[in-house]
Amino acid sequence: MPIVNVVLLEGRTQAQKDDMYKEVTDALCRTLECRPDQVRIMVQDFANADFAVAGKSVEAILAERAARTG
Repeated sequence: MPIVNVVLLEGRTQAQKDDMYKEVTDALCRTLECRPDQVRIMVQDFANADFAVAGKSVEAILAERAARTG
């Protein structure tokens, strides 16, 4: 039974996630020769304030970019 953990930053719609579930399931079934009912997908959505790159939250990085581009 394939189990996939997907980590995303906030901002994806439910429709986008639903499309991803189907595409990932299809790819796993094709490559691992399993049935769709055997596939498990877990999604963790992180707020931009709860994920950091190089010591800054993504929220702060996006705010800095927005301030530079006006």
